[in-house]
Amino acid sequence: MVLNASCGGGDEQDTPIITIVDNGSGESSTTASGLTNEEAKNKYGRRLEIPTFNERDGIFIAHEVQAGNRTVMNYSLEYSPTAMHSRWVAFRFDAITRVSTTGRSPNSSFIDDPLIPSQYRIGSEYFKGYDRGHLCASADRYLNAEANLQTFYMTNMSPQLNDFNSGIWSDYEIHFRDKARDATFADTVYVVKGGTIRNGETLGRVTRNNGQYVTVPKYYFMAFLRVRYGNYDAIGLWLEHRPYSQSERANLGAYIVSIDELEEKTGLDFFSNLRDDIENNVESTYNKSIWGF
Repeated sequence: MVLNASCGGGDEQDTPIITIVDNGSGESSTTASGLTNEEAKNKYGRRLEIPTFNERDGIFIAHEVQAGNRTVMNYSLEYSPTAMHSRWVAFRFDAITRVSTTGRSPNSSFIDDPLIPSQYRIGSEYFKGYDRGHLCASADRYLNAEANLQTFYMTNMSPQLNDFNSGIWSDYEIHFRDKARDATFADTVYVVKGGTIRNGETLGRVTRNNGQYVTVPKYYFMAFLRVRYGNYDAIGLWLEHRPYSQSERANLGAYIVSIDELEEKTGLDFFSNLRDDIENNVESTYNKSIWGF
């Protein structure tokens, strides 16, 4: 495990920028004398699914698992200590991670992310009035039991209305997951999911038993990049956090946007590690039919 910490001026308070990598050893280090932030970004930030980091308010965490004799990235995230909520969660479906060898574990339990410093943990109990909604879905990570269990860390949870979580959000998860698991559809699908946590883009906050306040997003998003035979396609999703009627859920194509539009709405920079000419092309346009809409 590697941890990097430095001070930065957050939107509301000074918070540390910390980079943590879980190598599955169970060991941890909390010294501030490890990699510099620039070194950490150079080592871990060039993966295509990882958006540009927030330099003022972010804890970057990468969860890895063993798959056979290989160590693979399960998913990564950037957590905001100001919002007590992840800014985004990123992962990929490829030849290793799209495989299903297990299901949702009957022993799965919601727990605080062991890699989050204790002062930023929110507790594992239910959100008052909201579901503990997965960002990286449990069913997105069936490659083995450990990968699935990691999706129940609270850094991967967002306070979601039940009608939203089990409704249109689930509809999209299933739709895109079915595409991403199909090896004939893509060599690799890169995924970013999250909810809005900036001022003016929330539904307020929920209080935790330990006194922490967790931001409730007003909007949710998904961003996808497909690579197939060296060709690239991308598409975005933007949803208001509310219940959706059956007729709205029947028209999933209505909430599709380009990555450029999604970047404007979220303030995030997706797929910035692509070559510039490819990034400019795939982020400005999209083809709904490719993605089944």
